[in-house]
Amino acid sequence: MKKILFSAFLSALFLTSCNQNAENKSEEIIEAQSEGISEMSIYNLPTTWTTQDGEDIKLQDLQGKVLVMVMIYTSCTAACPRLVADMRNIEKELPEDVKSEVKMIFVSIDPETDTPERLKAFAKENLLDEAPWMFLRSSEENTREFAAILAVNYKQITPIDFSHSNIISVFNRKGEMVFQQEGLGVNSNNTIKSIINTAKKG
Repeated sequence: MKKILFSAFLSALFLTSCNQNAENKSEEIIEAQSEGISEMSIYNLPTTWTTQDGEDIKLQDLQGKVLVMVMIYTSCTAACPRLVADMRNIEKELPEDVKSEVKMIFVSIDPETDTPERLKAFAKENLLDEAPWMFLRSSEENTREFAAILAVNYKQITPIDFSHSNIISVFNRKGEMVFQQEGLGVNSNNTIKSIINTAKKG
């Protein structure tokens, strides 16, 4: 798993190096690693993301929490509602002391439609507008880059629909992937155990 993540991460960084801001991004990655972040950490990504509350953040701002992340889009009527239910079921099974150490994060694969306002409305509609829930969106480029790291494939098949992988990923406090759950409505016991064990490691 780590080898796959590392390979995907290197590929993403290679693509990033083609951008005009590659030099600045490389400097930020070196700075992050000097702060004790490993090469395997998503906190090396210098990209900016916007929350459902319109707040701009870096992924590194999430450091110190166990992250449970899934990529969806709010207008989805097929797989995404099931992914939301799976995330809700996982959160429900976490002990209260663990929940305070976890962020449950939905990352939009459709940033054009999923504005902060739309994400906030979706959060309220689904009773996901309080901790530990968070919604993130960014540019199409940043979204593609992040999806590659998570090994999530997605493709727009109509103006309003996407086909996409159904993967829930768990990251430790340093932003390193420790577990992935693939599929819809699958048994989440191992995912829950991974979250609890990771949170208790401190």
